[in-house]
Amino acid sequence: MIDFTGQVAIVTGGSGGIGQAIVRGLARYGARVLVGYHHDEPAAASIVAVAQSLGSDAAALAIDVREVDSGPALVNAALERWGQLDILINSAGIADYGPLSEMSSERWRQTIQTNLSGVYHTCRAALRPMMQQRYGRIINVAALYGSSGFPGQADFAAAAGGIIGLTRALAREAAPWQITVNAVAPGMIETDLVQAIPKPIQEWSANIIALRRLGKPEEVAAAVLFLASPAASYITGQTLAVDGGWTMA
Repeated sequence: MIDFTGQVAIVTGGSGGIGQAIVRGLARYGARVLVGYHHDEPAAASIVAVAQSLGSDAAALAIDVREVDSGPALVNAALERWGQLDILINSAGIADYGPLSEMSSERWRQTIQTNLSGVYHTCRAALRPMMQQRYGRIINVAALYGSSGFPGQADFAAAAGGIIGLTRALAREAAPWQITVNAVAPGMIETDLVQAIPKPIQEWSANIIALRRLGKPEEVAAAVLFLASPAASYITGQTLAVDGGWTMA
């Protein structure tokens, strides 16, 4: 059984579709949650209210994960409010669509800074308190495209691949302190990010997925919650695909 009673979690991208589903799950199972968000304050306030209605002591903090001080800001806020940090979930990300030959350097930079550097900033800040308590769970939301690639999203795929590599390296570094580090790689999920992909390609993707449908944010959240739980204590450095059977090893 999953139980996060007494634990403290940070969720970046907590105002987004997958992030909100993760926050709801954490709150439902007893965690205290700090929701990191960039600009959508109404969505952040809404998910905090939902978490509180589920019995969680939840709060939100506006941060820009591209900034070096974003990680320390989140971690310090959690420590000041609750005195500990047990779970870090990196779910912040952006996506656009267009071939590499037409991709601006600014789009490339923004995607890499948000999706990959943002994970670095928060992981680095979370390590020290987790090491001090000799316990921690870090789950990074990557993407299926990090291993399979996808046309029109070279920047998104590159960042996702980087997240997977970072996850594996950090898992080896953090293991002596009983900190596990894993990634979840969603496929086509019904979120705002998918809307950047042209409709015909969405339909084509759904047709080659074994389950013949797009996934739901709650289905990604279920994988994240498992990896964050004590039940996953012997799993680290892994990437769990949540893709409806699009890819099969």
